[in-house]
Amino acid sequence: MTGSFEALAEAVCATCGAQCCYGAHPPLSPGRIAILRERGVPHTAFECNGYTRIHSDQDGLCIMCIDGRCRIHAFKPETCVAGPFTFEVADNRLRLFLKHESICPLVPYLKADERVYETQFQNAAQILADLVRSLPSRELDVINAIPEPETDLVAEIPLDPGGDCIP
Repeated sequence: MTGSFEALAEAVCATCGAQCCYGAHPPLSPGRIAILRERGVPHTAFECNGYTRIHSDQDGLCIMCIDGRCRIHAFKPETCVAGPFTFEVADNRLRLFLKHESICPLVPYLKADERVYETQFQNAAQILADLVRSLPSRELDVINAIPEPETDLVAEIPLDPGGDCIP
């Protein structure tokens, strides 16, 4: 993320009540798990329910969210960094979706500035492509089965048979 977008995102996220932290269950790459562990996140914070993710509390809130703020913001899961973009893999394509404003109040700011949108889109596409490359197909199958309501398809990026994005 660019510094100015990151500052904007932090300010908007701090006021939204952590809407995207409820029921999100972001997948974690092996590399991100290693970073989280190096930063002191205990192994008990992770669970595997078809794929490795961070636990949620009984209300569905990510346990890394305290008082509406992410405790691991500087090294949060890849899909959190890519937000408000999300993904699925279908027919050898990485399909990128933009969440609706009802889910993420940052969306209008992205839509209002083409340069900021394009920067975050490119960042999200790279991060999510790297995530997809790092996950076993059985985990991707589980992730793909998770419904993502209130999103709009914004791009489809071809993947080669090895799982890499074709530039």
